[in-house]
Amino acid sequence: MSDDSLARLAAAAEALGRTSKKLEKTAILSGFFRSSTPDEAAISAVFLCGRPFPLWEETTLQVGGRSLWQIVAELSGKDEGEITAAYRQHGDLGTVAQALLPDVAPQLGSVIDLERKFRDMAATRGSSAKTAIARQVLSAVSPLAAKYVIKIMTGDLRIGLKESLVEEAIAKAYAATVTEVQRANMLLGDVGEALKLAAEGRLAEAKMRLFHPLGFMLASPIESAEEGLSHFADVAVEDKYDGIRAQAHISAQQEVRIFSRTRDEITESFPELVPELAGIAPDAILDGEIVAWEYPRQAANTIVDEPMAAARAANPGRARPFTALQQRLGRKNVSHAMLRETPVAFLVFDILYADGALTIDRPLRERAAILDALLKAPRRPAPVAFSLPNRSGQRALVFAEASDQQRPRRVALMRAPVFRAAGPAELEQLFTAAQGRGNEGLMIKNLASSYTPGKRGKSWLKMKRELATLDVVVTAVEYGHGKRIGVLSDYTFAVWDRDRLVNIGKAYSGLTDAEIAEMTQWFVEHTIEDQGFRRIVEPEIVLEVAFNNMMKSDRHESGYALRFPRIVRLRADKLPQDADTITRAREIYRSQQP
Repeated sequence: MSDDSLARLAAAAEALGRTSKKLEKTAILSGFFRSSTPDEAAISAVFLCGRPFPLWEETTLQVGGRSLWQIVAELSGKDEGEITAAYRQHGDLGTVAQALLPDVAPQLGSVIDLERKFRDMAATRGSSAKTAIARQVLSAVSPLAAKYVIKIMTGDLRIGLKESLVEEAIAKAYAATVTEVQRANMLLGDVGEALKLAAEGRLAEAKMRLFHPLGFMLASPIESAEEGLSHFADVAVEDKYDGIRAQAHISAQQEVRIFSRTRDEITESFPELVPELAGIAPDAILDGEIVAWEYPRQAANTIVDEPMAAARAANPGRARPFTALQQRLGRKNVSHAMLRETPVAFLVFDILYADGALTIDRPLRERAAILDALLKAPRRPAPVAFSLPNRSGQRALVFAEASDQQRPRRVALMRAPVFRAAGPAELEQLFTAAQGRGNEGLMIKNLASSYTPGKRGKSWLKMKRELATLDVVVTAVEYGHGKRIGVLSDYTFAVWDRDRLVNIGKAYSGLTDAEIAEMTQWFVEHTIEDQGFRRIVEPEIVLEVAFNNMMKSDRHESGYALRFPRIVRLRADKLPQDADTITRAREIYRSQQP
C-alpha cells in the first residue's frame, strides 16, 4: 500500500480539471487506476464521482458547508472578509482552502486512511464531534489535497468528470468493455466494487443489489401531436401526471423502499404504500408516479374495498394537482389525519426487475405484459406490521391498515392506464382528455424501446401544457458555480403586493452567457447591499419566467413558490411597475385546482 495515494489522487484531479478533452481525461484516469492498488483505485473511483461513499450506501457525513468554512478560516488564520473575498474570486470552498491554508507536511497520505476518517465522521454523533474530525483531516493534508477533500465532502468536484467517464477509464485500465463496467456499476450501485471486479476479470459476476435506485428513464418534450407520432408508429400513450416520479424496490422478505428521481429515499413520506407494495411478488423494481389522489365522492369517508382490477374498471378516482401532494413531501411522520385528508396513489407504468432478473433490456411491450401479469396476480398477504426506516437510520414499527379487518382500505397501487393512438387526431383527443382529468398532458412511448436508465432520448416523449408566465422584478442575485464562477447568474425575483415587492421564486437558467455577463456588470453597479456571495440589487430589471406549477410555500414572502422556474427572456421593454401582482399569482394558483 502506498502512502502517497491521496497526493496522487489530488494531482490526477488537477490534471483532469485542466483539460476538456475526453480522451485525455480517460488516459489520465486509467493511468492513475493502473498505478494504484485495487483497494486504492476502488476508493478513488468513488471519490472521483464526487461522493465519499458508494451510491448504494445510505451513509452521509452530515458536515455542513458553514462548518467547513469556519475550519478553513481557523486553519488559515483569515478573517471573514478575507474568506469571502477569496470565495468570490474562486467560486468554491475547496479552491479557497488550497489558496489560503498553510503548506504542512502531510500526516494523512492514503485514500484508504481518508475513507476511514470519512466513516468515523459519518458514525460520530453531534456536529461538534463531526467538525473536530473534519478539522483533524484538513490540518493533516497538503493544501492541494485539502482542496479535493472538501470537494468530495461537499459533492462538488467540478473537474469536468462524469461518472460515465470514470466507467470508461475503468474499462480502459483493466481491458474490459465500457458496457460491462456500466452494467456492473448499475447493478451494484458501487463504481469502486465494479472496478475491483474489472481488475479481477469478473464483471459478469455482478448481481443486482436491491435498495439502491437505478437511474430513471427520461422523456424528451414535443410541441405537437404530429411530432408525437413522427419518431415511431407503434406507441403506448399514458397521461402525464402532476406528481413525483418514484421507484419502488420490493424484496422477497417483503421489505419495501421507495426512491425519488433524485435517488433520495421517500418511503417514510408515503407509509400507506408500503403494505400495498409488500404484497407484490418478491424481488421487483417498479417505476411510476406518486400523486395526490381524489377518490370518488361515495368513497370520501368510507373506503373502497374492491379488488384492484374491479376498482380500476369502475371509477378509482383522479389525480389531484401537485399542490395537494406538496404537504406530504419530506415528512418524517405522517399523521392519520394527513393520510385521510391527502391520500396518495402510486400509478405504476414500468417494471425494471422481476423474479431475480433485470427487464430493462426487453422491449416496452414485454415489460408491460410482465407488469400487467404481476399486478393482476393474487397478492401476498400484507404484513400485520412492517419495519420502516427513517432518515436517522433507526427503524420504527408501523402497523399496516391493510391488515385491519375492521377498516377496509383504499386502493393505493394502480396500473397507469395505457391508450393507443393511430394518428395525430386521436393523439390530440387523448391530450385534451388528459387535461380534462387535470393532468399535465401525455407521455408517448415506443413499444419497441428498452429502458435506458438515466438517459433522455426519443423513445419516450412528453406533450404537456404550460402555465401562463409571470413578469417579475429581480430583487437579489448570487454568484454561480462551475463555468459561471465570477458572474451573477442566480436571480431571486418578486411580484407586486400593492406598493411593495414580495419574492416569489429563484431561477438560474434561460439566459445566454452574453446576457448573464452584461447583467452581472449592471447588478454590480446597482447593488444596494453586498452580502458577499449574494447581493441585494435595485429592483429595476424585469424578467419573464415560466414554471411547471405554483405552490403555497413559506419559503418566500409572497406565500407562493414556483416549481421548476426558468427565465424566458429579459423584458427591457417593461418598467418594474409593469410587473405582475400577487393577485395574478393567486389567479394562476387557483387555475391549477381541479
